[in-house]
Amino acid sequence: MKGYLHLNSGETYEGEWISESPPEHTEGEIVFFTGMTGYQEVLTDPSYKDQIIVFTYPQIGNYGVNETDFESRKPHAAGVIIYGTPEGAHHYQSKYSLKAYLKKWGIPLLGHIDTRAVVKKIRNAGTMPAVMSLQKEKTCCSHEKSSLKVRAVSQTVHTPAGAGSIHIVLIDYGNKKSIAESLLKRGCRITTVPFNTSFEEINGLQPDAILLSNGPGDPKQLKDMLPEIKKLIFSFPVLGICLGHQLAALALGADTKKLAFGHRGANHPIADSRTGRVMMSSQNHSYVVDEKSLKGTGLKTRFHNLHDRSVEGLVHQSLPLSTVQFHPEAHPGPQDAEYIFDEFIEIINAAHGRVTAYA
Repeated sequence: MKGYLHLNSGETYEGEWISESPPEHTEGEIVFFTGMTGYQEVLTDPSYKDQIIVFTYPQIGNYGVNETDFESRKPHAAGVIIYGTPEGAHHYQSKYSLKAYLKKWGIPLLGHIDTRAVVKKIRNAGTMPAVMSLQKEKTCCSHEKSSLKVRAVSQTVHTPAGAGSIHIVLIDYGNKKSIAESLLKRGCRITTVPFNTSFEEINGLQPDAILLSNGPGDPKQLKDMLPEIKKLIFSFPVLGICLGHQLAALALGADTKKLAFGHRGANHPIADSRTGRVMMSSQNHSYVVDEKSLKGTGLKTRFHNLHDRSVEGLVHQSLPLSTVQFHPEAHPGPQDAEYIFDEFIEIINAAHGRVTAYA
């Protein structure tokens, strides 16, 4: 069955529905992901809430979908655009084919699209609203969804995990499971709390440190939470990841801006000015901290993206605060950025007069 992708800029691309019963009309912000693998993690990353994801690699789904590599309990994408996918899956851990998995959750899958042409358009014109449709006639949503996406993906109750000696409160703006797993394997005890938990309530949990998680959307939509985040930054060691990095910067008076087409992929080179190292990083974001706005905030840039020199991480000149725009829990390098968590543990121990011990 013929299917159509309509961009808000006016272009229409024809393809074939891989979904057996596609919906008449699916809206979302269209973005692209450049990784050859990792589609299962991408689909279940809450940061992709309400987005139509174009996968640039021509064959997606070769190794299927397993029961262990989910970043959350369900996929969050509005729709998926690919060139092709195999009928079966070729991996011993595979539980579903890509087609079957997306069918289970009612997410439309449109194939045989000229993904290279679509991506070139997004790179030139920027991310924009788009529609996956049964109809050839051009149609599109008039504007991007402006609702607070974090509310839809943040949990609503406090959730404890682990039994380690270091207690970290993880503020859930749409966090990936791998972040908590990275801390648990370093001997931490974690309490995950909703995005709108007050400073007083968090302080009452007696944490040793705070982690501001990743999540979807524009960080400025969470401006009401910035005073609470600022209190946390001045009271505890803090690590911010992706959206959490942006929120920490905003809380201290810096500014953020939207990129033309964002960074999404598993091959973005990052330079660490402290160590002189270059690492490959996993990325998923539309917004960045404006480096020109850091003056007077106490923040300085530690990490830069080598593609466009955008800010990829910050440190504070006097507070135990560090942030990264990329995902240190992901392993595209394969484990280039994991030392960010080791440094966080060292900062926590130093703040509490402890000695870091590694197995």
